Amino acid sequence: MYAVIKTGGKQYRVQPGDTIVVEKLDGDAGAELKFDSVLMLGGDKGVTLGAPLIDGAFVGATLVETRKGEKIKIFKKTRRQGYRRTNGHRQMESVLRITGIEGAGETAKWDGKVDLTTKAEINLRARNLAARDATSSLGSTETVVTDVDGAEVKGVVVESSAPAKKAPAKKKATPKAEAAGDEA
Repeated sequence: MYAVIKTGGKQYRVQPGDTIVVEKLDGDAGAELKFDSVLMLGGDKGVTLGAPLIDGAFVGATLVETRKGEKIKIFKKTRRQGYRRTNGHRQMESVLRITGIEGAGETAKWDGKVDLTTKAEINLRARNLAARDATSSLGSTETVVTDVDGAEVKGVVVESSAPAKKAPAKKKATPKAEAAGDEA
């Protein structure tokens, strides 16, 4: 089952379990939202169109996060006048997970769990993993296992090798002797 909803002046085709990015909505992460501006429903019983909305139909969603979108650069220039202006803007947006659709005698629910991990946290995790991989290329690694009061403690020791020395600077070429005709 799917639905077409209207929010933020735009229309979105959604089904249970979808993650969508919409204009900023009020609420904290984990808040339950209900959209009653359903324009169309589609499912096993066929398609139901609203005129303009379907009465009694709604779409349930969970607010995952509110964040800034991608940066938009604005550049103004007047040629031959030395006039240049650069500006930027990041629009606030909300990430939603669609949890259910109800209307036209049909109901569709999403039985998964909503993960509230933000995009920023995912990026930080990725950077930490990349940093750990980079340490292994610095030098030889050795895993040390010690026994402290019956508990086994593991540690990784990285022995970094000294950086390679730079090659000595090349000697400058000697200037060529001037032409024989110029000496006289």
